[in-house]
Amino acid sequence: MNQRNYQRELDSILEKIPRGEKRLFLHSCCAPCSSYVLEYLSEYFSITVFYFNPNIAPQEEYRHRLAEQKHLIECFNREGNRYPILVQEGEYEPQLFFDMARGLESSPEGGERCGKCFRLRLEETARQALAAGADYFTTTLSISPLKNAQLLGRIGEELASTYGVPWLPSDFKKKNGYKRSVELSAEYGLYRQDYCGCVFSKAERAGRTENSCDFSN
Repeated sequence: MNQRNYQRELDSILEKIPRGEKRLFLHSCCAPCSSYVLEYLSEYFSITVFYFNPNIAPQEEYRHRLAEQKHLIECFNREGNRYPILVQEGEYEPQLFFDMARGLESSPEGGERCGKCFRLRLEETARQALAAGADYFTTTLSISPLKNAQLLGRIGEELASTYGVPWLPSDFKKKNGYKRSVELSAEYGLYRQDYCGCVFSKAERAGRTENSCDFSN
C-alpha cells in the first residue's frame, strides 16, 4: 500500500484557507505533543483543544497531564501573537477504555489495542467537533515517532465520512515537528511522561526497563 504524504496534503490546505476564519477541533493527548502543533496551526485556525483521554491511568496522572495542557494554552494565549486557543475537557471515563481493550490486554504497544484506542478517542473528537460546528478535526497523536500516521489518517477519514466534519490530514512529526515539541517542552517547563498513558503501556515499559537491567548485569 502506498504511503500518503499527509504533510504535503496539509500544506495544500493551509495555502488556501483564510487565516483565522476556520475552526479546528484538535484532540490532544498531552501538552508536550500539542506544543508544536499549536505553535504551527494557531497561525491558521481558531483552535479548540479537546482533551479526551480515558486511556490514561491512574487518575492522578490524568489530572497532572490535563493541568500541563491548560498551563501551556494559558502561556500561548498570554503571548498574544496567535488566534486565541480554547480548551474543552472530555469526560474522564476509564471504563470506556477498559471495555474497549477487553481481550487485547496482551497486544503489544502499537498493535490492535492501540488502533482501537485511537478510534475511541477520535470518534468522540469527531462527535464533539460536529456539535461545536468546527470546520475540521484532527489529533496531535501523529507527532510521536511511535504513532502510525497512516493508520490515524485512515481512521480520521472514516470518521469524517460518518460525522460530516472534514479530517485535517497531518503527520506532525514531519518538518522536525517532534524535535520542536521537545524544544518547546523545555522552554515551557512541561512535564514529559515516560509512557503513553494506559496501564498496559506502563507495564510494557517497566518490563523493557527490567530486561535492560538484567542484560546489563
